[in-house]
Amino acid sequence: MKTKAVLEFSDVAAIAAAAYAEAVKNHWAVSIAIVDDGGHLLSFQRLDGAAPISSHIAPGKARTAALGRRESKVYEDMINGGRVSFLSAPHLDALLEGGVPIIKDGQCLGAVGVSGVKSSEDAQIAKAGIAAIGL
Repeated sequence: MKTKAVLEFSDVAAIAAAAYAEAVKNHWAVSIAIVDDGGHLLSFQRLDGAAPISSHIAPGKARTAALGRRESKVYEDMINGGRVSFLSAPHLDALLEGGVPIIKDGQCLGAVGVSGVKSSEDAQIAKAGIAAIGL
């Protein structure tokens, strides 16, 4: 039997705080979602001024990154490159940059999804959060 690391509450809190700090530092009104490896919501923040739709997109980006075990940008790039049939993939939504998996020792522990600013800035916020736990 194999064992793997899992996100603990303190990890999620650290990721959320660092992602929040990155957004606030840059004056970005976003929603930030953190999910486990099955795409189940562990934490959600909608900052003041964030568009209401971002509260649906951020968890979708996180879920897509966790279930796919890769950044959601990979899917956006595939679709933009002409592989539109990927839009029919089950249980993956918000196929846009801004969902980043949390990987440790080659295993996905979950993901962070951010929505509200440019997609590259969403990803920047997610990566800043993940960096807070040394990954």
